[in-house]
Parts: sequence; structure tokens; C-alpha cells
Amino acid sequence: MKLISGNSNRPLAEAIAAQMKQPLARAQVRRFADMEIFVEIQENVRGEDVFIIQPTSFPANDHLMELLIIADALRRSSARRITAVLPYFGYARQDRRASGRTPISAKLVANMITTAGADRVLTIDLHAGQIQGFFDIPTDNLYSAPVMVRDIKDRIDTRNAMVVSPDVGGVVRARALAKRIDVPLAIVDKRRERPGESEVMNIIGDVEGKSCILVDDIIDSGGTLCNAAEALMLKGAKDVSAYITHGVLSGGAVSRIANSKLKELVITDTIQPTEAVKVARNIRVITVADLLGEAITRTASEESVSSLFD
Repeated sequence: MKLISGNSNRPLAEAIAAQMKQPLARAQVRRFADMEIFVEIQENVRGEDVFIIQPTSFPANDHLMELLIIADALRRSSARRITAVLPYFGYARQDRRASGRTPISAKLVANMITTAGADRVLTIDLHAGQIQGFFDIPTDNLYSAPVMVRDIKDRIDTRNAMVVSPDVGGVVRARALAKRIDVPLAIVDKRRERPGESEVMNIIGDVEGKSCILVDDIIDSGGTLCNAAEALMLKGAKDVSAYITHGVLSGGAVSRIANSKLKELVITDTIQPTEAVKVARNIRVITVADLLGEAITRTASEESVSSLFD
């Protein structure tokens, strides 16, 4: 078995390798003067089971191209099986046609990854579960919930806690977490007036005096989360924390979070944290390296991956 990392999230790849006691394979992923990507695998991979660790986060197009070119290099080097490990799957939010004459980019990206030579995909908390069906190869969608549950139980008094979905679309995810820690569920009902903006309308559930835990898969601009936190506090919540898998945090999101009603935002390292995230007063990063390391080990030895979440 071989582990190979692109440039998207090298620290996470190194943490996974350390957890598995398996060194990263030597590979050169660099750019020419005109920014074309060049890849050279610097050790033998013939007949090997190879895992490429490469979230397709910002800059998404560059990191996606790195993944495709690494997969092509491995395929042409006679690797036995190539697994694309995508802790964060970029373009996942473009999973349907919201209006006429628009693409389904998530499907296009899935086709590209398959054509490049990937035999299997391993990812975490897809924005929509049906994206697994966009791939014509086996796809394992892991869940960060076990990692979050451990952290919540260590830091929050669950006897007075309540899990909150920041919108109706995230109810299934929030309900699953609430069931794991055995607390009630509330829902934020919001109306989005225009793309990138949200207006909180109502809170479904009694949150007065509760430590509220907002749960979602992606935080991008942070507007929805900050508005939800403010609405919960106005309804009498004791405090509001948020547990989000993928910290995209684009634009002024970090500043927005720092000045919000959120007591704490907890994200995972599926996307490499920026310096602004690392020094933010109320943002904390937890790792999914152990989860991914165990999933990769089980995949390589043909054991069950779904049993990780039983």
C-alpha cells in the first residue's frame, strides 16, 4: 500500500500517515513557470494499492487538476488500484439544476475523477448523499459525527444541550447527531432573499436556557450561521456553539465569526486551516486523521468501512 499527497492539505496527509505508521510515498507535484502542473512519482508503485490524499478545496481548480494528474501518473505507472481520498469534495454544492441552462458540476467532476483512473473514492460528509451515485465507481461517504460527538461530550454539558439545524435541509444530519448524544432537536427556519444572504424567520423548538449546538456540513461565508446564532440568543438560548465539518470560510467569514454571537465554531481539518483561522479567538480545529487512517486501512484490507459508524 502507498499513500500519496498533493499540495492541498499536506499536514492532514502527514497526520494520516503517522496514524497508519506508513510513510508518504515520494512524489513531486510542482508547477512550471506558466503554472502548468507537473507530477513525478519517485518510487515504484507497480501492483500497489495507492491512496491519493487530496481535498479539492480553494483553489479548487488547481487542486482538482493535481488530483487528476496524480491519478493519471499512477495509472500509467501500473498501480493495481487507485483510491481518491477527498476529505472535502469541491463542487459538491452544484449537485442539481436549480434553474435552466445551468450545469451539474458535481457530476462532471465525478466523471473526470473516474476517467483520470480512480478505482474508488473515499470522502467525508458529502453535501448531498446522492452525489455517491454520480460516481460509476465504489464511493464511501464517511461521517465526521463520531469525532464531533467525542468533542461535544468532553466540552459541553449535554444534560442542558440542544442540537439545532441551521436550515430545513440539514435536519437529517442534525437529527442523527442529536440521537447520538441523546438531546432534543430544534430547527432554524430561514428565508433566503438572494444568493449569499439569509434572513432568519423563526425557531422551531424551545431553546430557552439551552446550550445550543448548530450542526452543518459546510460553512462558507458564515452569514447563515451567524444569523442563526443571533436568532437563538434572542429566543433565550444560554449560549451557541457550532460544529461544522468543512471550514471553507471564504471572504470575510473569519472576521464575521469573530464578531458574532457564537461562543465557539469547531471545524475539522478536511480543509487546511488558514493562518486567520488558526489565530481566531472563537474558532477551533479538530482532526479527522484517525478516522481517515482507519478507513484507508480497512479499505486496503477489504474490511467493512460502514461498521465504523455503527
